[in-house]
Amino acid sequence: MSFPLHPLDKALGDITSIRRQVARTTEFRGYGAVTLATTGIFAAVAAVAQNFLVPDPANHIGSYLRVWVTTAIVSAALIGMQTLTRARRIHSGLADEMIFMAVEQFLPSVGAGALIAVALIRFVPSCVWMLPAMWQITFSLGVFASCRFLPRPMTAAAGWYLLTGLVCLAIGDRRALTPWTMGIAYGVGQLIVAGVLLWGSKENPDEI
Repeated sequence: MSFPLHPLDKALGDITSIRRQVARTTEFRGYGAVTLATTGIFAAVAAVAQNFLVPDPANHIGSYLRVWVTTAIVSAALIGMQTLTRARRIHSGLADEMIFMAVEQFLPSVGAGALIAVALIRFVPSCVWMLPAMWQITFSLGVFASCRFLPRPMTAAAGWYLLTGLVCLAIGDRRALTPWTMGIAYGVGQLIVAGVLLWGSKENPDEI
């Protein structure tokens, strides 16, 4: 047996639906250009670190993973903290919906990249050279998914990551694990993202 909704419950449900709809049609301004550019610098620093610490990554895949997974975690933490404070300042009452939407769009690509790494290392270790390509391609899919609520030129950043991933795949052997396949891809890519946010967003200059 079903019971009719209380008018207050129905009103609250309608408000929630409206808020979600407004969030989905509003440009997300929770990402900061300076923060994204900083993560690009992190990628370049990680490439230099790999060059000195892991000169033979194909035979020391654990060390290779530690360099890049650590870089990814630090970058994600920085972006996450800055996004929370920035979104709540700029989007005010819609902040929670906007943040959830951003995470919802990007999280599947992150999860896919992690699962691909586990599958390659665990079941086909001879193909671990494909890791940079798979990471960059799945990352590009996350950026493409996020483009609908970011400035339109963000597709350039997504295309960059797709291109670099395909180049890494085309290399076809352990040379794809050299430091600069990741360093250049994410160093330049995050600078492109930062540039799009800086010049392509509708935000006011004092919000950058």
